[in-house]
Amino acid sequence: MTQSLNQLLLAYLPLVVFIAVAAAIGVAMLIMPFMMAYRQPDAEKLSAYECGFNAFDDARMKFDVRFYLVAILFIIFDLEVTFLFPWAVAFRQLGLFGFWSMMLFLAVLTVGFIYEWKKGALEWS
Repeated sequence: MTQSLNQLLLAYLPLVVFIAVAAAIGVAMLIMPFMMAYRQPDAEKLSAYECGFNAFDDARMKFDVRFYLVAILFIIFDLEVTFLFPWAVAFRQLGLFGFWSMMLFLAVLTVGFIYEWKKGALEWS
């Protein structure tokens, strides 16, 4: 009984070491900035930062829609690119149909990207 318990605990030793090393690195990364940071606050560092424009009091103030547009475009393209990972994993099993289906998907993605580029959705100024 004790020998089988020891073997079971020995099998989990790499997991325990991994968790311990990860916790040590995490704690070190939380503590090191307080020990190494250069402290000389100025007005710019202490000012509020909100999406690239000054803070305001009135909620009815005009808001630049470009912030939302960039965020939506990023989410759309980011989610579409995530479809490439499962396709790449199952590439051999999908065969020729799976290959051409993904090529069609990427063509539609490319046409959408070119359309947004030509419309100026990616221009900031």
